[in-house]
Amino acid sequence: MVKIPFLASTIPPLTNGDKLTRYEFERRYNAIPKPKKAELIEGIVYIMPAALRFRSHGQPHGRILTWLGNYEVLTPSVALGVEPTVRLDLDNEPQPDAILIITPEAGGQTRISEDDYIEGAPELVVEIAASSVAIDLHGKKQAYRRNGVKEYIVWQVLDQKLTWFSLTEGEYLELVPDQDGILQSRVFPGLWLAVNELLIGNMQGVLNVLQAGLQSVEHTDFIQKLGTD
Repeated sequence: MVKIPFLASTIPPLTNGDKLTRYEFERRYNAIPKPKKAELIEGIVYIMPAALRFRSHGQPHGRILTWLGNYEVLTPSVALGVEPTVRLDLDNEPQPDAILIITPEAGGQTRISEDDYIEGAPELVVEIAASSVAIDLHGKKQAYRRNGVKEYIVWQVLDQKLTWFSLTEGEYLELVPDQDGILQSRVFPGLWLAVNELLIGNMQGVLNVLQAGLQSVEHTDFIQKLGTD
């Protein structure tokens, strides 16, 4: 019988439900040959399925990115990220479906680490919630609020509902649409969303409303402010 020596440096596998610190989470995650999407939320590991459905995730995700991408193009010093790893704190390292930040050079509240990860709270986070609603509206919401994510959008695809939270005095309050059914960001002036048009898939209507926001005085003032910071 051949004895195999114990290797003290062996890295344990990353398992769904593990309770880890962010540093141990990263150590195990980086040791996976072909890592899947995995997040650390309030110290608990969540490993996402490799396959994503089209109508309940892929298509809504693409529409959100189209909306945010058009805003980014016409707003200097603002950057869009798709599923980036975000080091929030010692117990949280999510991979949001999308983020929008004010760049560090323009006075934003995140920084880019030496190994090219986002550290700190993005100004805006978006999650496409189909099977992940429980996490997105509880554990993640709590972590984002505590760390100072200023705005948090959750699109509950199966329920045909989109909720936009705004951080106000340490609490998330739900933004209310105006009389035309349009939500307007408080952090990114000109970022206007025609919610009903998005939910029914009318992207032309979504982009028309966004274009109106991009032509607003508030957006022009925002660009000038970013340029002087």
